[in-house]
Amino acid sequence: MLHRLLFGLLAVASLTLVGCAHSPQQLSPQPKINSPLIAVGQGQPVVVRVVDGRPSPVLGTRGGLYPETSAISVSGQNILPKLQAQAEAAVRLLGFTPTANAYNAPQLTLTLAELKYQSPKEGLYVTESDITATIRADVQNSTRRYSGRYGASLNQRFGMAPNQETNTKLVSDVLSDALTRAFKDPTIGQMLSQ
Repeated sequence: MLHRLLFGLLAVASLTLVGCAHSPQQLSPQPKINSPLIAVGQGQPVVVRVVDGRPSPVLGTRGGLYPETSAISVSGQNILPKLQAQAEAAVRLLGFTPTANAYNAPQLTLTLAELKYQSPKEGLYVTESDITATIRADVQNSTRRYSGRYGASLNQRFGMAPNQETNTKLVSDVLSDALTRAFKDPTIGQMLSQ
């Protein structure tokens, strides 16, 4: 009888600990320009490039009892084509024509400088996360240059640890905000149109 009781307690304790561990998540965010843009160009060509400037595809961990096993990552191969498509769409909305390479055309380079996901280190359960994104925009038009950094952040609280779908949406929202802020900067449109 005592043997069964000990076995039962051990099983419950094991399940409890497993519930505190989180598996890694490979996210596939879908950033979108989330605000209207004002056209300032007249169809001029603009070379648009998107670069991953992050030191690692890992954003952070989901926390929990074993945070080292709960990494959240977004690969450059996954996010760069999506950012490129959105950047080209935004350049069109600004009234320009995105092009791969045009002689003497203005250049816009967007660098994904930072994408982070942080959960509290203490505690067994994930109750909140801080997500931040930073995009750097560099414009070169003839001899004129302009650089700007555009950030967005979100602090989200949870009743239970977020699943992959929830984290994908949260990271998508933060990336969308940072990207939109870059293209809402009127200086970028002015520099491209001169």
